[in-house]
This record gives sequence, C-alpha cells and structure tokens, in this order.
Amino acid sequence: MSSLTIAAVQTQPVFGDIRGNLVRALDLVPADCDLVVLPELFATGYQFRDPAEAAAVAEEAAPGGAGGPITTALTAKPAATGSTLVAGLAEKSADHVYNSSILVRPDGSREIYRKVHLFDREKEIFQPGDRGFGVVTACGARIGMMICFDWLFPEAGRSLALAGAQILCHPSNLILPWCPAAMVTRCQENRVFAVTANRIGSECRTGQSLEFIGMSQIVSPLGDVLTRLDRESEGAATAAIDLADIVQQVTPRNHIFGDRRPDQYRL
Repeated sequence: MSSLTIAAVQTQPVFGDIRGNLVRALDLVPADCDLVVLPELFATGYQFRDPAEAAAVAEEAAPGGAGGPITTALTAKPAATGSTLVAGLAEKSADHVYNSSILVRPDGSREIYRKVHLFDREKEIFQPGDRGFGVVTACGARIGMMICFDWLFPEAGRSLALAGAQILCHPSNLILPWCPAAMVTRCQENRVFAVTANRIGSECRTGQSLEFIGMSQIVSPLGDVLTRLDRESEGAATAAIDLADIVQQVTPRNHIFGDRRPDQYRL
C-alpha cells in the first residue's frame, strides 16, 4: 500500500495537566488516518523549572518499559482506531530523563527516539539523545523521527533519508519562526514527506515567556506544503499522500544520493 492519509495535530497544553491534555489532544486525532503526529511534550507542557520536575512526570516508554499514563493512552488510541501515533514525551531510562518521541502501532508495539539536538534550557533538564537517527517500519511506510530543534541540522534529515526514511515525523514546540520554511528544504534535499506537529499558546514558568508559533504542516518530497495550520488554533491538518511520489532521480543523470561526493565533504 503506497497511499496513506496522515495528520499533524496542533494543541495548546496546560502545563502539568496530563489527564486534561491527553483527553483534548487525543480528541483532535482525526478518524481514518494511517499516521498521526502530535507535538513535543504534548501531555505535560514544555517549560520545566528543573530536572526533578521533568523526572516526576517522565515515563519508561521505550519498548519493554513499564510506561505510564501517557504511554497507556497512546497505546489505547491506535488499538481503537488503527492509526499509528507519534508523539513527544519525557522518557525515563535508568537515572536519565530524555526529551523523546514515541511511535505506537495499532498492535501496541512501540519505538523510541531521543532528541539529539537540545534547545536552550533543555540542556539543563534533559540528557542528550544517545540512539542516533533510526528508521522503523509502521503503517506500510519507513518512518524516521526527529524532534523540534533537530530541524536546524541538515544532518538529522539526511541521516534518516540515507537510512531509507520516507516520512519524517517531527513533534515540535517551536518558538523560532524559521522551521516551517526550513522543513520545505529538508524535504526537497532528501525527497521525503515531513509531518511537523507544533503547539500554540505560551508558557512563562522560569521568568522567560515562550510564545509557540503553531503552523503545523505536512510537506511533500518536492517541498510543496500540502496543508498548514495557523498560529492560533488547535486542530488537525490532514493530507492524502502517495509514497510513489518519492522520486530520488532529479534528471536522467542526477540522483540525490548517487551524486553525493563524501570524499569532498569536510564534516
């Protein structure tokens, strides 16, 4: 099956209201979608004051972990709807807490990505991701996960594309204005679809006010914005896509990966 219906859900969480945030976010998940992406830290809120506050709500969400209320809810929804869900949460592993993304299939199996590029005060709250950029199979597609600030680093999208990703799932809490346009470039240079699910609203818990920009979107491999939400509204942006539209041949003589010259790059 190469045709899929995918969605980016945009929410406005209330910090610390896990139960309420879960209900509101999952109510926004559209029916009859193959793949749905929710924002970074969508159920807890974003602006933790210190590592202990994040640890208090973190869950053992990796495969085989005990989970918690967020993991439980994210497992029940795909089981009921048949959709694969990707969403951001604080993940506990041994003595560490990561800013992570979880993928949950309808059969309950799950995958974890840990954010590699931590943004600003996240460096004081979370451990840097230690699993790199892996690709998994779900809903008939090859899925790569990245989180928010990973957008600024071309190596993130390129690593996933070189590993065979067809869709980049990108839970976010964006405050910088450039990401929506940058993800267009990430799709063009890697010939992948990308689903950026951002939040709206504001938080001011550390003396620094953060305003989240919304603009959740789905972008095609040629960089066409298939759908995009605004800066103020909760909701879901959906698009019907065809994985057959992923064409890596630019001209009869040019291939986006075959023409790479790693011997000439200084990385």
